[in-house]
Amino acid sequence: MDGFVNDVPAPGLFIREELEARGWTQSDLAYVLGIAESELSAILAGKRGITPERAKAFGKAFDVAAELFANLQNAYDLSRAREPDPNVERKARLQSVYPIRDMIKRGWLIDSAASLLEAQLASFFEASSINEVPQLAHAAMKSNYGDVPAAQLAWLYRVRQIAKEMVVPAYSEKALRKALAEMKQYMIDPADTRHVARLLSECGIRYVVVEALPNSKIDGVCFWIDDSPVIGMSILKDRIDNFWFVLRHEIEHVLQGDGRDLAIIDSELEGAGGGTGSEVPEQERNANKEAADYCVPIREMESFFLRKNPFFSERDLLGFAKRMQVHPGIVAGQLRRRLNRWDLFSKHLVKIRQSVLSTAMCDGWGQVAPLSN
Repeated sequence: MDGFVNDVPAPGLFIREELEARGWTQSDLAYVLGIAESELSAILAGKRGITPERAKAFGKAFDVAAELFANLQNAYDLSRAREPDPNVERKARLQSVYPIRDMIKRGWLIDSAASLLEAQLASFFEASSINEVPQLAHAAMKSNYGDVPAAQLAWLYRVRQIAKEMVVPAYSEKALRKALAEMKQYMIDPADTRHVARLLSECGIRYVVVEALPNSKIDGVCFWIDDSPVIGMSILKDRIDNFWFVLRHEIEHVLQGDGRDLAIIDSELEGAGGGTGSEVPEQERNANKEAADYCVPIREMESFFLRKNPFFSERDLLGFAKRMQVHPGIVAGQLRRRLNRWDLFSKHLVKIRQSVLSTAMCDGWGQVAPLSN
């Protein structure tokens, strides 16, 4: 029908009806509006749009709200606009749940059309189709990870991808407990954290370091591939105290056999997640207690705290750390946690990430783990 696009009439049709109702000619309306008759003819024919200024003028001329003509023009313009690429809606669905752009930047996915991107995501999450991907549309209720933030879940599956390709000997709890004792000597010099990956591998543990995705707030994970334990860490906080606490926390999960059925995902271990109160799940309380005791024996820490509180000098810190045979930053971390004073002894919280990454299987910080597929 002339003047219609997809059953949406051009604004000129309504203007003609108003002219007829008033018995006006186009020349009359052009005169009232103070515009050339040729401009009005173009508007009536749908060849020229109604600008906001003209909408106000038509409103005054016909004694109606200017929004009427603005809305008529907007509806007509939308009806004439081309349909968007179908990829837009499908990609928006994916991006609304998972950090797709960040996953592409990290090399976990290859930017492509929506259909190929969906297929990649299904493969990434070891699902048969996009509708089986955890937390996406209808699959959300089927997922055992329904309460896990999507960014953490993506990080977990990246750790899993890398761990599956690692070759380690059979896991030995006896070897791991022996390695824990040996690792004590590496808690003095930050550079010695490079030995951790080797020791864990010799015990049959697949140790993977993957940079956290933005806003994921994840510290570590423990799960099993068959009878082989996996420890994943993000080194989200690149500090010697946090590294040893998170590492020992995850090792305790391994020793207790946690994560065999469902991965244990640990986040905010420096905050509420690192406590030992009744609000923290029992297996997490136990792991936190063992981690704190490993960093600095709890009885020794308690004695030091009672003797020096509330004044802890630099000399006190260094002397106690030397006696405990750990880096001062590890003691500082325990003090900060106990006092809830995150400003104390900050200079001792040295970075260790580069030392750890020098020997560990890693992904992130500008490098992509080499995978076979």
